Amino acid sequence: MTTGGLFSLEAPDRALDEVARELRRLDPDGSRWAAVIRHTYDMIYNGQETGRYRWDQLMKTEKTHFGTLFEINAQREFGFEGGDATDYRIAGHEVDAKWSQTVGGWMLPPEVFGELALVATGDDSKSTWSLGLIRVTADVRRVGYNRDKKSQLNELGRNLIRWLWRGADLRPNVLLQLPRDAVDYIFSHRFGTQRTNQLFRAAEGMIVHRNSVATVSRQLDHQKRVRYNGGARSALKPEGYVILSGMYHRDLAAALDVPVPKTDEYVSVRLVPSNDQSAVRIDGDLWRRARPGDVVHTPAPSISEER
Repeated sequence: MTTGGLFSLEAPDRALDEVARELRRLDPDGSRWAAVIRHTYDMIYNGQETGRYRWDQLMKTEKTHFGTLFEINAQREFGFEGGDATDYRIAGHEVDAKWSQTVGGWMLPPEVFGELALVATGDDSKSTWSLGLIRVTADVRRVGYNRDKKSQLNELGRNLIRWLWRGADLRPNVLLQLPRDAVDYIFSHRFGTQRTNQLFRAAEGMIVHRNSVATVSRQLDHQKRVRYNGGARSALKPEGYVILSGMYHRDLAAALDVPVPKTDEYVSVRLVPSNDQSAVRIDGDLWRRARPGDVVHTPAPSISEER
């Protein structure tokens, strides 16, 4: 495969093929890798304690630490063996994990030279991620090094990445999907209950992950801020809102033709009474999702929190 440290484009790389097959076997649709990346973003933001939700809010050291957390979280998810000189041993081969916020930004230390690198990147604002493999040989590295003797992929190396997933979907961060002024208004409220209520108003019809609730509420019992008995469901009921949980209300979300939340997600829906054929029966009466311009005169129906 290599001659004098140079990579032969014609020669197959059996080890890379075997690692690629094993990664596909472990995660055919990429959902486990997507969960690792989502979890790593949420860990580094630490929104419940800091109120942060964007990459540009992080300190430089935290941004650098993201790659370490990504490596650890991937190992926990997939149970990879540790490598001798690299992070992992996958399908019997040495593989080093590298993260960068930009394609081509991976810093490659001397111990990965000649080995396989698992290169990953993501964009939380666009809800996308990518992951691929590359053999780090001399011909795919830049000539220059930094003071730690680390290098980066050159143009040839970037073009030779075997992408296993490219631009795949990342579970959305609703605080990055809403307009910035809407998010600023959410955080302008003094109390966590007020911020939570405004989040569900602003994000009507959008998936809201529980981490986003934790980030705006800044409270340990942030899930309580969603429920009845003083939570957002009670506060927004007079305005026509129901807050559907992926734990109990997936069928209702589908019937109302809004995004269906997963078990750790919510979606708020503003409702009005209706006799339309498409109306949905809730709490004994017929309702539909409010359209732009609809004025709500009737409080929203009550929904069960236990079924």
